[in-house]
Amino acid sequence: MTKFRKLNRPTGHRMPMLRTMASQLVKLERIETTVAKAKEIRRLADNMVQLGKEGSLSAARDRAGGYTRLLRTRIRVGDAAPMAYIEFIDRENELTQSKPATPQPPQRAPFDPWTRSRLSRQFAPPKEEKSSEFGI
Repeated sequence: MTKFRKLNRPTGHRMPMLRTMASQLVKLERIETTVAKAKEIRRLADNMVQLGKEGSLSAARDRAGGYTRLLRTRIRVGDAAPMAYIEFIDRENELTQSKPATPQPPQRAPFDPWTRSRLSRQFAPPKEEKSSEFGI
């Protein structure tokens, strides 16, 4: 096999782990794993798809590679490892019906800053004129 990342595992553990994860990717179409493992699984999965298409007519017309997508998701709580989803690009359930647009609220008239002051004058009691006691 070609050279892979070691992923802090001996070869006897690393190769079966990658094969198992690649087969689970084919079965489930999407799995979550660490970013480093997802990058290695991507190589295996793309090769598996290419080998499956070689005998068919569509293999000549189709793209060469790029059958998987890597989506970084979160940082794992226990060891702060970056996690990612790896999934096939042309999945069956990937395209869903779009939701209908939410109705927009009716448009309000533009706000006039003087409206409130006019209304307050209309309902305010009349001002009393101050009379002076001295009559000057």
